[in-house]
Amino acid sequence: MTEWELPEACVFDGRTVRYGVRGDGPPVVMVHGTPWSSFNLRHLIEAISRCFTVYYYDLIGYGQSDKSPGDVSLGIQNQVLDHLLAHWGLENPAIVGHDFGGTTVLRTHLINGRDFERIVLIDPVAVSPWGSPFFRHVKVHEAAFAGVPDYIHEAIVRAYVKTAAFKPLDDAIIDRIVLPWTGPDGKAAFYRQIAQADSGYTDEVQPMYTTISRPVLILWGREDTWIPLERGEVLHDMIPGSLLHVIPDAGHLVLEEQPGQLIRKTLLFLQNEDIM
Repeated sequence: MTEWELPEACVFDGRTVRYGVRGDGPPVVMVHGTPWSSFNLRHLIEAISRCFTVYYYDLIGYGQSDKSPGDVSLGIQNQVLDHLLAHWGLENPAIVGHDFGGTTVLRTHLINGRDFERIVLIDPVAVSPWGSPFFRHVKVHEAAFAGVPDYIHEAIVRAYVKTAAFKPLDDAIIDRIVLPWTGPDGKAAFYRQIAQADSGYTDEVQPMYTTISRPVLILWGREDTWIPLERGEVLHDMIPGSLLHVIPDAGHLVLEEQPGQLIRKTLLFLQNEDIM
């Protein structure tokens, strides 16, 4: 399934955030990372919504949400999530976050004081230092990258996305991942979110990880080259009582590579059952 539409909208500080709600049961919120969108959570959303009410959205500056110039950093994303939780009337949902989404979950919990019944972190950008040479290069040359011809831009995004996976992805999936980053707004937004990536946002909360008392499951693709497994082990040691489960034959984009294993572990954890 490569078609994906978010039917609902919420306004945050004058900017539109697109979201969807699916299923029936206890609430679970899902937060995607970069350079992804809620589309990449579709397997989890479909499966988890059979037992839970799933709330999902596109981060500001991503997917179908507002891509106008402005702050799209991790420093704003926790404020957006906090706003959405109030909009949805959720006080203590379970929550799932991948990549930057995992960091957004942690920042919303630790900075905004939002309580979550259970927390699932999938290959999160949570432990400094982080940021690839490509990220650092775009930071210095954002305007130059945003001005490249469209066909070169699309080739850059496509090549970049492919490096997140351990095994080749279907072309149709790559096309759908690249789609939100095309066109004038999408192209500028792609380089904007990279240029605004700053490990200072994880440095701010990293010392607080030891205070987390809610059940936490950390899922990690064994072959993740974007954020190596060693970072997951460090995060596991930082969060008291957390569980770490490694998913084989998957890289950073475990959402697409091993959705079956991801669904099984996530569902068991959300239902407070043994994940082993």
